[in-house]
Amino acid sequence: MRTRLEENQGISTLLLWLITITTGLSVANLYYSQPLLELIRQDLNVSVVEVNNISICSQLGYALGLFFIIPLGDMVNRRLIILLNFGILAFSLLFVAFSPSIGLILVASLITGLCSVTPQLFLPLVSQFSEPKNKSRNMGIVLSGLLVGILLSRVLSGVIGGFWEWRSMYYIAAFIMIVCFALLYRFFPVVLPSFKGRYRDLMGSMIQIVQEEPKLRFASVKAGFAFGSFLTLWAMLSFKMAQEPFYAGGAIVGLLGLCGVSGAMIASVLGKYTDRIGPFRMNLLGEILMISGWSCLYFFQASYLGMILGIIVLDMGMQSIQLGNQTAVLKLRPNAASRLNTIFMTTFFVGGTLATVLAGFCWRAWGWTGVVSVGFVFILISFVLNSYQNRSVFKKNKPFNH
Repeated sequence: MRTRLEENQGISTLLLWLITITTGLSVANLYYSQPLLELIRQDLNVSVVEVNNISICSQLGYALGLFFIIPLGDMVNRRLIILLNFGILAFSLLFVAFSPSIGLILVASLITGLCSVTPQLFLPLVSQFSEPKNKSRNMGIVLSGLLVGILLSRVLSGVIGGFWEWRSMYYIAAFIMIVCFALLYRFFPVVLPSFKGRYRDLMGSMIQIVQEEPKLRFASVKAGFAFGSFLTLWAMLSFKMAQEPFYAGGAIVGLLGLCGVSGAMIASVLGKYTDRIGPFRMNLLGEILMISGWSCLYFFQASYLGMILGIIVLDMGMQSIQLGNQTAVLKLRPNAASRLNTIFMTTFFVGGTLATVLAGFCWRAWGWTGVVSVGFVFILISFVLNSYQNRSVFKKNKPFNH
């Protein structure tokens, strides 16, 4: 009989690393396109705005998957949902590889985004079933896997796009999903649902949760604006690097993703100290780092050193913000972890999608200055919300940084 997980009783090292690795490989599907956008644009003979819609459709699909699929983790055996998502991903990625037009690629990108939500089933599971003393640490490890997957996806796709043609990346990605499906089918345990009732009632319960949890509302919105700031860079970086003085192709843009890996690894370290540092200070640290990163990307935009430093600092800031907020949110109601994560991550990726859209228009109108302006505005809004939350909203209760 397949093993079952019990709340707060711990998860094995094997399962933790299986979750961490497949988390990174799954979320990578959202970002393979970013270093390849210029190559896709040239191959299909479309405009920058049209090809940027690939990123927008992927993010929109992810947001829809977060809202409609992830809540099922509280109602249905998560193993079934996870395996189904990985199976569909293999087909949607192959569809992108074979698509002859931008319209078909956009449809396939939407489906790919929809089914790439698996990491957001994993994270609540790790929070719910880890031993209390290891919850923050394990969350940090899985979140590091997610963030490294985001960053290395750009490296891999950029290098492959530089040496072969862009469709090769999607053939490889489909194969990776098939391997992940096989491993999860063999080793992933049964997870009994905590919600009994109809899907309509499940979705309706999220409204009540939002109304009753002010910490959830603030954490979701400020993290969403921060993620929007973060994605602004990666949505437009390939176009920036294709111009003077760099004239760089997809391989160089992909390699820049390696710079962010050092920043992403901070999540696994900070995970041990998240409870001690507190969400407010974690957010403040991340916001200061992201403001500094954008400053570097603007004032030193003509040098590789300036771009590399800005990317590293920006990634470090984003990881601090996500870890602080998501860890705090998932502890609010352990039995509703999937629904909490749905609310948090849907807001998170709506922020990312909004910023990606704005970045495309601002690039067209004002170039890199417009892109940097979007990044600055979004992280400054996050900073203001974090400060307001800590100083005003919870004075009647205990502060959010405890």
